[in-house]
Amino acid sequence: MEHGTAARRGTAVWALIITSVAGFMAALDNLVVTTALPSIRKDLGGGLQDLEWTVSAYTLTFAVLLMFGAALGDRFGRRRLFIIGLGIFSAASAGAALAPGMGELIAARAIQGVGAAILMPLTLTLLSAAVPAERRGTAFGIWGAANGLAVATGPLIGGTLTEHFTWQWIFWLNVPLGLLLIPLARLRLDESRGPNPRLDLPGTALASGGLFGIVYALVRGNVDGWTSASVLGGLIAGTVLLAAFVSYELRAKNPMLPMRLFRSRAFSAINAASLLMFLGMFGSIFLLSQFLQGVVGYSPMQAGVRMLPWTGMPMLVAPIAGILSDRIGGRPVVAAGLALQAVGLGLFALVISPDVSYAAQVPALVISGVGMALYFAPSASLVMSSVRPEEQGIASGANNAFREIGGALGVASLAAVFSAHGGYESASRFVDGLTPALWVGAGAVALAAAAILSASLTGQAGATRGASGAGSVPSALSG
Repeated sequence: MEHGTAARRGTAVWALIITSVAGFMAALDNLVVTTALPSIRKDLGGGLQDLEWTVSAYTLTFAVLLMFGAALGDRFGRRRLFIIGLGIFSAASAGAALAPGMGELIAARAIQGVGAAILMPLTLTLLSAAVPAERRGTAFGIWGAANGLAVATGPLIGGTLTEHFTWQWIFWLNVPLGLLLIPLARLRLDESRGPNPRLDLPGTALASGGLFGIVYALVRGNVDGWTSASVLGGLIAGTVLLAAFVSYELRAKNPMLPMRLFRSRAFSAINAASLLMFLGMFGSIFLLSQFLQGVVGYSPMQAGVRMLPWTGMPMLVAPIAGILSDRIGGRPVVAAGLALQAVGLGLFALVISPDVSYAAQVPALVISGVGMALYFAPSASLVMSSVRPEEQGIASGANNAFREIGGALGVASLAAVFSAHGGYESASRFVDGLTPALWVGAGAVALAAAAILSASLTGQAGATRGASGAGSVPSALSG
């Protein structure tokens, strides 16, 4: 009996290590390329549009294929598809490092997104299957720390590697990690599948097409113009396809994303909060990293170091937040984290100026970092506990898709606000645009906190009214 418990514990530890490192790799590549763009342009040539696609090609394929990646894992085996995703991601990373021109680099980035879309949602289902229920909050906290740290430190890692080595190393970094994880996953992870025997190909096509249209329009809006035919066409076609997707899923025998999941206020709220959180966070980091470099004059690495009070917090706070969520429930921890993130962004908006001292920024950095960490740790657990065990793969893919869509929307919308009120002509003009953009980001994250609290209050009231009903299931957000 003791031997079996020890073996189970060992499996859980290996699952935590493998899924956390894999999640870190996939999350890191969202922003790691941003601080390397000047060096890439110097080596490979190309214009601003080409540089933008080195970022957006990854985001687009990552976002539109996430739910399909989860469905593939449910159908053909989650460990098997996780390994395939790692292989695609690692090979595409090598292709990006070896790219002789911008076209080849953009293509490699798109294939990287395909690999990330397959492996990322499966990290949570594999981890959930390996860890006992009473320990999942702590495990998800460590997993969340790795992912949160990757998202926030992407510019720092990219800038450091670019300054001290070459820009190719931001991609070479993934290759040895992938080659190490593939055999470990084969040996240390258990195989599992979802209940559906068939893939929902029509639903996948409609959802992917719809998300592609909307994300493409958001990414291209500031470049092509929000009233251009391509942007308006993407928004309209994407909306129509997503409406068709919902209509089809309501009557499909084996839906990719069962619409009944959204009847749960817990599931709906945590996905809405994830989208809004990434909208505010991604858009703000995108602009603040440029402020530290373009206005204050730091190098990419120097800017990343000075953001460590924000970016380093997930590593310190998220495991503690996971333990707290095990004891008091995930809802109050997530709500507190979102509220603190909103306060931190608001403080940035209040103190930011062309000659602001670093000391004046530290409170906002620390509060934002604590808030981000408190959100990342229990949010994954809330997603998984809001659905049935056999639906966790689909739920994970959906939540990650909402996060990626939120990130794309955040960069596009906050950049649009920035452009409407300021620009790059001078330090004061940059701050004129940055300040209202930060307020929009803070407002989005505050709405996320309100969504979590609203779902919790409704869930508690419903639980009180339905306490005598057989088979009642408490809300995952009720704490």
